[in-house]
Amino acid sequence: MLPQPAPQHASELETIFGADGLLARTIDGYRPRPAQLQMARAVSAALATHDTLIAEAGTGTGKTYAYLVPAMLWGGKTIISTGTKHLQDQLFARDIPTVREALAVPVSVAVLKGRANYLCHYYLERAEHEGRFGSRHEIAQLREIVQFAKLTRSGDKAELASVPENAPIWSQVTSTRDSCLGADCPRYKDCFVMQARKEAQQADLVVVNHHLFFADVMLRDTGIAELLPSANTIVFDEAHQLPETATLFFGQTLSTGQLLELARDTVAEGLVHARDAAQWSALGAALERAARDVRLCFSQDALRVSAAQLGEAHALFEALDKLESALLDLIATLEAHAERAEALGACLRRAIDLHRLLAQWQHAEPPAGEAVASIGKAPANALGKGDESGRGGESGSADEGASVRWVEVFSHAVQLHLTPLSIAPIFAKQRGGAPRAWIFTSATLSVKGNFTHYAAQLGLDAAKSISLPSPFDYEAQSLLYVPRNLPAPSALGFTDAVLEAALPVLEVSGGRAFLLCTTLRAVKRAAERLRDEFDRRGWSYPLLVQGDASRTELLDRFRALGNAVLIGSQSFWEGVDVRGEALSLVIIDKLPFAPPDDPVLAARLDALARKGLSPFAVHQLPQAVITLKQGAGRLIRSESDRGVLMICDARLVEKPYGRRIWQSLPPFKRTRELPTVLSFFEHVEAAGAQ
Repeated sequence: MLPQPAPQHASELETIFGADGLLARTIDGYRPRPAQLQMARAVSAALATHDTLIAEAGTGTGKTYAYLVPAMLWGGKTIISTGTKHLQDQLFARDIPTVREALAVPVSVAVLKGRANYLCHYYLERAEHEGRFGSRHEIAQLREIVQFAKLTRSGDKAELASVPENAPIWSQVTSTRDSCLGADCPRYKDCFVMQARKEAQQADLVVVNHHLFFADVMLRDTGIAELLPSANTIVFDEAHQLPETATLFFGQTLSTGQLLELARDTVAEGLVHARDAAQWSALGAALERAARDVRLCFSQDALRVSAAQLGEAHALFEALDKLESALLDLIATLEAHAERAEALGACLRRAIDLHRLLAQWQHAEPPAGEAVASIGKAPANALGKGDESGRGGESGSADEGASVRWVEVFSHAVQLHLTPLSIAPIFAKQRGGAPRAWIFTSATLSVKGNFTHYAAQLGLDAAKSISLPSPFDYEAQSLLYVPRNLPAPSALGFTDAVLEAALPVLEVSGGRAFLLCTTLRAVKRAAERLRDEFDRRGWSYPLLVQGDASRTELLDRFRALGNAVLIGSQSFWEGVDVRGEALSLVIIDKLPFAPPDDPVLAARLDALARKGLSPFAVHQLPQAVITLKQGAGRLIRSESDRGVLMICDARLVEKPYGRRIWQSLPPFKRTRELPTVLSFFEHVEAAGAQ
């Protein structure tokens, strides 16, 4: 049983969240929600006892206000970490000011992003004088950035809407952890990154995102390390993303792209500060060539494979030897001339760090324990000293300390990864130290109310959890439809069969649909087939396809059009909020089981099997349930939404484990009959016409 808040706090929360409370007086349309108050009480109790809380709150619960109110009143110094920069900005610009105004509390707030989001004076000046531009368009963008630098207070590139955040020009005018000159920078006193960190130090409430949080835990590069000692409360919103994000940062990665950037920067700095001292262009060209040769070892444009699967005779290993040789030549030259300028010293430090990563990956697979202990230099002290045992209940989700070496191939780059099989012992250790409250919240953390899988991944205690239902009336507002007579998901032509079943539903829904696929191949096939079908049938539904534009642009167009069909894969399964009639149908092609050929997953499943556990029951099934709940959550976003969730995978109703899956979803009314679906939309249309 979870601890209860102090009576005084409980009474105050009831007043704040009540029908005539502070929130109702400030926020138009606010209505009391029992689950919201229940979550606020649980958060309040965790704050008072410096405890951990895992809070699953269904869509529409109002979980943001449920943790913001107690945090602002009793949380002390609070860090809120979100899954995306979009939610980070929403919290900072909208939700936090709203609650602060309602409570009338003098809480100071700051937002902190990764250094790549902030303009760098030093590199901006270098780009002005020595920039390498791919087009006149980039030169025009640089001029805009120069003007922006004179006017901005924060230096946050998101404020300059005329230059897209993913524009290549930004890489020339921002710094990275590797390239930053630190206190030796001539513009250090004007640094936007340092200014943002100073504001965060002084603020009562700081908003960050998961990538930033874990980058600092491992690399101490974002300013959070300085915040943590004084933090009383840590809130992870969209906490379902934490296991994947933490795995990314508790492992280590070396990319050929990093080596190409090092070669480019070394040549640039060498020619400025020590032009006649070395053959800088030749050294840079040799490293670039060696890095590109690594990519040429693979004919595929997309590949994820373990080092063991490659075999000792693979061309990659010889290419890595040559890459190491070129990198050592560069290091030797930099060592001879690093004292001439801090910029050359920074290049030397980067080169040494990259060589350490390369040597560790290539020459020796670290023994058990060493792989984790060496990552990020000092992970055990990043959040504080000490340890906290996690009792997740999932008996050893993977071998503690074990890791897997694997390779990821992209169209123009190769990444070498060393990934721990379990992050639970690392994360549990990070959470030790000074007493503070840890809040983990999301709409999707449990399997049928059971938090064992999620808690085990992070080394948490599954008993310290609460599951709060959505206030929406799913039985009246929605319908779960699993078509009959579809082939197995592994069958040839499965995607075409899905589309054949979906067409009559798309017709009666009038478009207004998401088609969520589990693979990019299915996205491509669905787009080809639906374009042909729409043309043949004379349907005027606009077709929006992932990859044709940015996610934000596609969603804006989807909302504006009102009758579009959007086809997407993983990035559209979560963090997407489309309310109203524009989205009335969500089609999911099949249950989102992770591909078993993923090298990290394969190693984790093997570790579970060696322990005598069922990899499917312990890991694959619960993870698929959490992902499916995210996709299903796109459909009903408000009390007035109506729609159909169509899952085209008969395993949901025909396999013994299917019951566990659909019972984990919101309580949709269920059917397998197409006429029932058609009737549902007819009633929705009739109700809308009244």
